[in-house]
Amino acid sequence: MRRILYVAEKNDVAKGVANILSAGAMQRREGRSKFNKIYQLQGQFQGQPALIAVTSVSGHLMGNDFSPEMKRWESNPIESCFDAQILSTVPENMEPIARTLREESNKVDTLVIWTDCDREGENIGAEIVKVCKEGNRHIDVWRAKFSEVTSAAIHRALQSLGRLDQRIVDAVDCRSELDLRIGAAFTRLQTLHLQRRSRLFAAGDKQVVSYGSCQFPTLGFVVERYKEIESFIAEPFWKLVVEVTREALKVEFAWDRVRLFDHDMVDTLYDECRDEGRGIIEEVTKKPKSRWRPCALDTVELEKLGVRKLKMSAKEVMTIAEKLYSNGWISYPRTETNKFPKDFGLNNLVALHNGDQQWGAFATEIGQRGANPRNGNKSDEAHPPIHPLKHATQANLQHQEWRVYELVVRHFLACCSWDAKGQETKVTLRVGEERFVATGLQIEDMGYMEVYPYDKWSDKQLPRFTQGEEISDFLLRIADGETSPPLLLNEADLIALMDKHGIGTDATHAEHIEKIKERKYVGVQPDGRFLPGFLGLALVDAYDEMGYAMSKPLLRSDLEKQLEAICRGQRTKQDVLAEQLAKYRAIFVQSETNQHLLSVHLNREGNTRMTWLLVTGGGGEGPRGGGTGRGRGRGGSVVAQIPNHAAPAVGATTRGRGRGRGRGANAVAGGGGGDGGRGRGRGRSRGGAAGAAGGGGAYPPRAAPITNDQKPCSCGIGSSLRTVQKDGPNKGRQFWTCSKQMADPGKCNFFEWAA
Repeated sequence: MRRILYVAEKNDVAKGVANILSAGAMQRREGRSKFNKIYQLQGQFQGQPALIAVTSVSGHLMGNDFSPEMKRWESNPIESCFDAQILSTVPENMEPIARTLREESNKVDTLVIWTDCDREGENIGAEIVKVCKEGNRHIDVWRAKFSEVTSAAIHRALQSLGRLDQRIVDAVDCRSELDLRIGAAFTRLQTLHLQRRSRLFAAGDKQVVSYGSCQFPTLGFVVERYKEIESFIAEPFWKLVVEVTREALKVEFAWDRVRLFDHDMVDTLYDECRDEGRGIIEEVTKKPKSRWRPCALDTVELEKLGVRKLKMSAKEVMTIAEKLYSNGWISYPRTETNKFPKDFGLNNLVALHNGDQQWGAFATEIGQRGANPRNGNKSDEAHPPIHPLKHATQANLQHQEWRVYELVVRHFLACCSWDAKGQETKVTLRVGEERFVATGLQIEDMGYMEVYPYDKWSDKQLPRFTQGEEISDFLLRIADGETSPPLLLNEADLIALMDKHGIGTDATHAEHIEKIKERKYVGVQPDGRFLPGFLGLALVDAYDEMGYAMSKPLLRSDLEKQLEAICRGQRTKQDVLAEQLAKYRAIFVQSETNQHLLSVHLNREGNTRMTWLLVTGGGGEGPRGGGTGRGRGRGGSVVAQIPNHAAPAVGATTRGRGRGRGRGANAVAGGGGGDGGRGRGRGRSRGGAAGAAGGGGAYPPRAAPITNDQKPCSCGIGSSLRTVQKDGPNKGRQFWTCSKQMADPGKCNFFEWAA
């Protein structure tokens, strides 16, 4: 009888494979690791009777690191990280697993790798082979490929065994070596310099200021959005609105010009419409309207939906999804594919849910009509879209597991169903030369939304209007507002940007986001949006000033393309390694020469210990250290002072509260305890005047004298008189603004039109 060893990536998968192949009759025994059991069974392998042992690892079995002498940062030139020897060894915590593999491989003639079918899984498989060959160098190695822990998938994998793909293994090894060398070099450069030169690091402070070629672009997206908001200047606009009340319904007609930035022009058009005194219904149209069902589910979409709809972090969503996969509830959750093959057997998968109390009736109707998935256009040629494999109830799963499972099921059923349909009515009203439009919706078939509560589509009733009829009983008014900045990024926004620019993979997005949070490069507001910390801002600004766009996605995106080329056999690991190391080494040499800019920017941020955060409409909060900042806006924008979450200068305390309220134009308000103090501040602005108030501290720095012909800005210093150069309705107008340079992190957002 042949003796075979199967090795999976996780214990749950090993147990699932053994259970399927033995029909539940396997025997369990202990391995060297208490977390990784050995499951013994008798079965068939390649048509012959076999005694099979199934065990597992716990992710990567081996790790790369420098030789021991390189561990002493101060004793080695930092640049030596680019060519120092790298050792690949089994860490101490993985040694019990490695001992099990060596012992078990010595008893068998064949090894089958059952790791996840992605790049990391292929690389982990190569590590397993390396350790097993220490126990039996003649062992024959096969690779099983599967996307779900089901009987059909496991037996199909055994019928189509292949070999490990060395090109994929090389691509992961290449990335791992680059990440180690580049990360170590820049981390040591940043950390050692700042510990010596920045007074924000206390003597003996061992805080690590890490660098990662995925981590930095992820931080860069957060900083870039923050700076867009910080530099945003709101512009007032005006628009005409027509209201008509008929059949007890009030209908608002929107102006087809949308809005104008010239108040005088809007006033003129208002007068013309008012003088006309009547309107004509020029057109009434009705047309079918559809709301499309969602595409088949891939990893990035699952992460974004988990963040937006379930209010979980992407990391939490993926951890739960992997557990659901390991236990056979859903298919493999790390996939770039969003289209189902034609012969996928969707009707059978849908039928599993016919008896469910919540969505059983809908599943039955899909079966009667025939599953008709809405497919996307992406495929990784390895895994299908994420879908449920068997029916579960809330009693089978824990609370958060159920929520993720329910999302996967509802998304799958929605994808396989039909679009929501309705009739849209569009009414065009002309008053003088101006046109206004109102729309209404009558839903005829809720379609997929019967089972998918994450989307909303509501009826919007319109009274009856007739083409050509004259209307005189309307209300015409001028509405005003201000342009508003974009919102800070939330985790779903960040994942979408990382996916778009090729930063990391669907398997690592959440990991990189967690890393910049852990390093305090960013903070998270109560609404889940990211705010850069002063350390994150300083690092991005310093490298930008050096002339290297380290926080931009170009460098890492290029590396990901080169790794794909290795996987396709178009490039070799050695060529890509040499090219990438040469590129980063040149940047490192120049960065080492200009490293003083790191401490310059960090000390500047530390001196200010304050970031101006633009918050619009309805207010917002940003917890940064011991203080909070709050803003409330109405028809304008508010700038709230928020103390940084980083440590202040030695001996200082930061306890404070700032509140701001703006109406009609920018308002600046701030408060917050200063050095060793505690205070509350409140400011209010109306009609274009800016107000600032603060109490109990020394933020911002003491103001310089103000001359008689200057207006004070929110920093308490004299503002500058400037002229609008941009083409538009305000070109040539003069305005007052903060006199500090745009690059100065202490520059405030004071703005006021000159008389």
